[in-house]
Amino acid sequence: MRKRILAAAIALAAFAGLAVGTPAAASTGGTPDGTKHPDVGLILFYDADGRFRCSATLVSPTVVLTAAHCTSGTLGKTLVTFDSVIAEQPPAPFPVAADPSAGFTAAEIAAAGYYSGTAYTHPDYSDFTDTANWNDVGVIVLDQPLPSFGAGYPQLAPVGTLDAIKKSDLSKTLFTAVGYGTEVRKPESGPQKPQPMSYPLIRRFVDMPGQKLTPQILQTNGNPNDTRGTGGTCFGDSGGPVFLGDRLVAVTSYGYTDNCRYLGGYQRVDIPVVDAWLAGFGV
Repeated sequence: MRKRILAAAIALAAFAGLAVGTPAAASTGGTPDGTKHPDVGLILFYDADGRFRCSATLVSPTVVLTAAHCTSGTLGKTLVTFDSVIAEQPPAPFPVAADPSAGFTAAEIAAAGYYSGTAYTHPDYSDFTDTANWNDVGVIVLDQPLPSFGAGYPQLAPVGTLDAIKKSDLSKTLFTAVGYGTEVRKPESGPQKPQPMSYPLIRRFVDMPGQKLTPQILQTNGNPNDTRGTGGTCFGDSGGPVFLGDRLVAVTSYGYTDNCRYLGGYQRVDIPVVDAWLAGFGV
């Protein structure tokens, strides 16, 4: 599977001291979300390699924020749902496009009872090749406006929010990630090595201490055994929000290992190059 979905680890590399691995990531550790983050949803789409899913956030009546690697190359329409529980056991209830080479149509998505929209990718997205110009952010513009499912749309953090955190305080600062990624746990039978499990397919959240900050990326520690946090992100969490308090500061971008342990990387949205692009969509 291609890197955008985080299915298997790719060769690790290091750029300017930033750990880079599998483009992100269900949660390692984590807590079922229920109605805690009702504006965080799951998106489903086709590209030339097949059908994939990511996580995303409704940030205005018509804009759903996600990662660029969850929008780049999308064929047809993108399916959007804000159901907290998708499926406890397989199969998932999602429709299949009549013509996968063309992707979903709005009619197919509506007939299945979901929302539809069109994917857009940040024009300076580097496809994980340039840490100075990562720009792993994208949006789904909905075909019909939606009200917030909670007390109001999640608010993006002002530019420079993360820069205000002292370097010495970063590891003491907890960030909350939300998404529909796979849960890492021991299987019911066979070798008891923890591994990503696709079901139940539900929305979860985790709290993670900061580890590193660059002009583009927030990196956190995602070990569920870390006494400072409750876990990290994994396959399927890509594009999901990262909150500092009640402000959205980043979206899930990449993971570091194939079992979703150790470090996670998150595209900052509190930077001018992202803020200016999102402003063009009225966010």
